[in-house]
Amino acid sequence: MTFEELCGTKDHCEEKVLEYTIQLAVEIAREGREGRKIGTLFVVSDEEEVLKRSRNLILDPLYGHPDEVKRICDPNLRETIKELAQLDGAFIVAANGVVISAARYINASIDGIELPLGLGSRHVAAASITRDTQAVAVVVSESSIVRIFNEGRLIAEIIPEIWLFSRESIKIQGPHKETKIADLRIVAVEDES
Repeated sequence: MTFEELCGTKDHCEEKVLEYTIQLAVEIAREGREGRKIGTLFVVSDEEEVLKRSRNLILDPLYGHPDEVKRICDPNLRETIKELAQLDGAFIVAANGVVISAARYINASIDGIELPLGLGSRHVAAASITRDTQAVAVVVSESSIVRIFNEGRLIAEIIPEIWLFSRESIKIQGPHKETKIADLRIVAVEDES
C-alpha cells in the first residue's frame, strides 16, 4: 500500500507528511522510551477541524515555538516528539508538516464506529476523528503495532518487528494484502473497487 493510498480521498493529506509521521510512529513503536513501550496518536491534516474537536489535557508543550522548529521531518523535533509521546493525548500535525499541538484530548464518539475487540480508547479517538474530519490518524499501540485510520476505519497495520507476529494478531477483517517496504511489513485492507 502506498502513502497515496493511505491518504485515500482526503483533500489535504500530503503523502510526504504522512510518510514522515508513519516513520516516526514506527520508531516510537520500536524504541519505546526509558525502557518501556509507549503508545501515542498522531492526527494528520485538516488541523482546523481537528482542533475544534479536541482540547489540551495540559499546557501545550509546543505552543509558542516557531513553526520552523516544529516540522515533522526535523530530526531535532522528532526526538522531542519521542519524549512528549510519553504524555497522554494526541499530536496534531498540520497538512504542511508542522506539529502544531501535543497532549490533546480528542472528543471521540463511538457512534457508527466498528473496531475489532482489543483496541482501546486511542483507537476509538483515531477512528472517530477521521470519520468526522478530513484527517488521517496514526496510532502507536503499546503492543508496538502502528495502526492507520482513515474515514473512521482501520485501513492498515504496520508491525515493525517480525517477532510480533507470534504475539499479536492482525485486527483487519476481510481481504487484505501485505507489502514490504524496506524493513517494514504493512498489512492493509484491499481496495474493494
